[in-house]
Parts: sequence; structure tokens; C-alpha cells
Amino acid sequence: MSSPGERPLFRLTGAPAPPDPVLVVVVDGWIDAGLAAATALTALEEAIDLEPYALFDGEDLIDQRARRPHLMIEDGVRTALAWPEPVVRVGRDRIGSGIAVLSGPEPDFHWRAFAASIVELAAGMGVRLMVGFGGFPAPAPHTRAVKLATTAGNAQQAQQVGFVGGAIEVPAGIQAVLEEALEGVGIPSVGLWARVPHYVSAMPFPAASIALLDGLASLSGLVIDTSVLNEAAEAARAKVDETIAGSAEHAAMVRQLERAIDAVEGPDEAFSTHEVPSGDEIAAELERYLRGETGEN
Repeated sequence: MSSPGERPLFRLTGAPAPPDPVLVVVVDGWIDAGLAAATALTALEEAIDLEPYALFDGEDLIDQRARRPHLMIEDGVRTALAWPEPVVRVGRDRIGSGIAVLSGPEPDFHWRAFAASIVELAAGMGVRLMVGFGGFPAPAPHTRAVKLATTAGNAQQAQQVGFVGGAIEVPAGIQAVLEEALEGVGIPSVGLWARVPHYVSAMPFPAASIALLDGLASLSGLVIDTSVLNEAAEAARAKVDETIAGSAEHAAMVRQLERAIDAVEGPDEAFSTHEVPSGDEIAAELERYLRGETGEN
């Protein structure tokens, strides 16, 4: 697919496409509370051998003054210049199922042309499903299992994963544009969003990343090893427990969140389709997050 200036937006590396891959989208530069998506991507990279399949030219996509290239210097000598550019990599899980991963910076420009390029690549690879990752701050306690919410193409998909009840309007990222574009050519597309406790949204929260990877496995049948994240998740929870134990106000807040969640869902349900937290609560926390606030009391 070419850019408005008629330069191709990507080039193929010659790597073979895996059979019937699932396309996982994890781009940086947009909402990722608790580094849920970024940490899940790292776990995927450690679990699966991924090789570049399509390299995007950032010239028409990236604001290079906002996201500058990185210069490597060794003993005063320039050794490399690395440009921030999207890339699609491919591989197989441990039972041989195909996976493709779109990662790198969210484009600053030409979103429709970029989406058309991804549709072209997906069709050429025979992509059977797209799954996007993200995390948003929610009024939920860290002492309960992380719930997922979805942006899905139909009610069946939303009910399978979980959703925020009612109507809500939020800013969209490129992931939403890709979901719509792929659905338009018959490729099912689902956004998975981890509900990260709002008071830990500014720190890494690996439990949210585990929830995303488990959701991917449930939807796609891919076999993803999340054991590498379990120790990190336990350490993060212990750190939060220690911090909250030192503040009566924080402890009372967590107890209130626990009562609200447990009254509707029960303490350990994996996914929820109930309206806890509500759309209004989600919108309020998201607005605070986008203003650069952590939500800590």
C-alpha cells in the first residue's frame, strides 16, 4: 500500500507467513495503564521466536521531532541510528499455531492509509482474527482478579470477554481504526482492555498483562506461557499491599472497592459482563489518566 506521496508504506522482508495467523496489535503512544500491553508484548517476545515480516517506512507516519530517532555512540563514534517505525513480525506458538504481531509507535499521520496497509498485509497472510491490547484505569481493587473489557464487532464477542455496560464515548487510538478496517473485510477484530486499578495505573502492574494474554489464549486458541509474569505480579501486589498498609485512607478506599465489586461479581470471577465499574466511572478515571494524573489519593 502506498502513502499519499505514492511511496510504499511498507516493504516485505521475505520471511514466510505462518498458517492462519492471529494478528496481535500492541502499539505504543496511547492508553496503556499499568504498562499492561507493553509488558504483555515483552512476554510474547520471550515466549515466541518472532521475525520481521513487514517493515514500515516512518517518513510519512511518524512525527520525528516528537519521537526522535535514537543515536548510538561508542567512545565518541556514531555506531547506529535507530528510527521509530511500526513493524509486523511473525512466528508460531509452541503447538505450531501462527501469530503475527504489529508493534512499534502509533502513527502520527495518515491513519487511513496505514489501516489500508494492515488490511492488505492481513489479507495476504490469511489472518483469521485480530486482537488488540490495552489497559485503562478503573475503580477496581488490586486484591481481585483483573477483569477485561472489550471493544468488539458484535455482542457475542463482547459477552465472551466482558464489557463496560451502557454507552460511553472515549478518544480512539489506531487500534480502533484497525479493528473497524479489518472487520470491514470480514476479519473478526477484538480489542482487549485490562481494567487496571486506578491507583496503580502509573506503575507496572503485571497482573493486567497476564489477563490480556489469558484473554488472547481464550479467544484464539494460542498457547501462551505466562509463568514468567507470575512472580512479577506477586511482587507488584506485595509492594502495593505494603504501601496501602501504611495509610488508613488508602486501606479504606480498597475495602470500599472490594465491597462494590464483590457485591455484584463475587470475589474471583475471571470475566464480567456486569456494569461494575460503570461507564461514567470509567470515563472519569480515563479523563484523569489522560490529564496525567495517577488517581492516587
